[in-house]
Amino acid sequence: MNRMKKMILLVCAVHFLMPSAGNRTLSAEEARPLELTLEKAISLVLDQNRDVLMADQERFKSESQIREARSGAFPTVNVSANYTRNVMLPVMFLSPNTQLNPTNSTQTFEIGSSNSYAMGASITQPLYSQKVGVALEIANTYHDYAEVSYRSAQQDAVLAVKKSFYMVMLAQKLVDANRQGLDVAKANYENVQSLYKFGKASEFDLLRAEVQLANTEPLLTSAENNLLLASNALKNTLALPQETSLAVKGEFAYEELSGEVSDAAKRNALSANPVIAGLSLQESMLVKNIKIEQANFYPTINLIGAYQWQSQDNTFKVNDYRWAKIFNVGLQFSYPVFDGFRTSARVDEATVDRQKIYYARLKAEEGLKIQIQSADLKMEEAKKRIAGQEKNIAQAEKAVRIAQSRFKNGVGTQFDLLDTQVAMTRTRTNYAQAIYDFLVAKAEWQHAVGLPN
Repeated sequence: MNRMKKMILLVCAVHFLMPSAGNRTLSAEEARPLELTLEKAISLVLDQNRDVLMADQERFKSESQIREARSGAFPTVNVSANYTRNVMLPVMFLSPNTQLNPTNSTQTFEIGSSNSYAMGASITQPLYSQKVGVALEIANTYHDYAEVSYRSAQQDAVLAVKKSFYMVMLAQKLVDANRQGLDVAKANYENVQSLYKFGKASEFDLLRAEVQLANTEPLLTSAENNLLLASNALKNTLALPQETSLAVKGEFAYEELSGEVSDAAKRNALSANPVIAGLSLQESMLVKNIKIEQANFYPTINLIGAYQWQSQDNTFKVNDYRWAKIFNVGLQFSYPVFDGFRTSARVDEATVDRQKIYYARLKAEEGLKIQIQSADLKMEEAKKRIAGQEKNIAQAEKAVRIAQSRFKNGVGTQFDLLDTQVAMTRTRTNYAQAIYDFLVAKAEWQHAVGLPN
């Protein structure tokens, strides 16, 4: 028995101390970075972005509002049941000096029972109402507005994720540029250190190379920190957990828009832009809202009907109760003669609201034209900077090689070498920044003209 107990304890210890193969596999899966292309990022943001999800719920709400508006044209049926305990019975008054009351004073006698029951059903069918048709029109227009708002939320989310994605790619390029600058600074320091040992470089040159290396290392650290912050911002846009590891993939380069596509998009921008379309639909709803308020000047006609069972009894023997049946139908006519000028005031308010949204739409259209022009100018500026920096990169790299050779051969100075190194890093940084500026301007232009993703 003692031996068996020892074996059991040994097996338990091994089980708890050694990680299982399943845990190791899960850990590896969790550690694997999420590969993210721009297309995948757009797909994720459309599925997970909170603003998009809220706009999607608004679409479902608009469908319910259409059903609610339609309900105004259908009959309303109500069923009711009522029990009344008459603590004091109602009475009937008999006038004096009549056959039923020959006395000189008014007499009373109780009527009914202590327990009263009533059950019934009623129906109301609108026959004429100005509001019903207009309300349905507003509900349908609101449904269209919800669809446009959903598309607007999608485009806003796509623009946001593009900017975040490009920022991560820019941060990666800046990390690469600073790392290359650090590699050049290290190689220069090692070269100067070797020359110093053989008496071919001065101590001043060695100190300058060492200072340059020390100044370059923090730049790389700063670029890496910016990359981390940009990645976290992208995760936040995509509604991903912050502990998710990302591997952003894609080509960081600009691609010009087709002139034909660009011209067509500009012509259709006012109708394709979801913000302008949404304002137009709001204006249409407010025009119909004026009609809703004006409908209070008109009468309403309803067909009504009711069927009721009534009984009064104190025996509580329901099966023996005698029930009286009442059935009636009729027309209900209602016409507002005077409401203290309330309706006219509400019509004026609705007219002002419509006028305000009209001016808001005009302002948005003017702003959209400026936004498109601004994006165009930014793209043109970025393209010129890209073209210039492409030439500068090749020249900067060549200048570094020449400066290194001249210094190694004792012809050039270290000031020239350090200057070319800094120029090369700055040129690569400027080139990456120009690419980023173009891509962001292009994304803003596409968002303004309402082009799909």
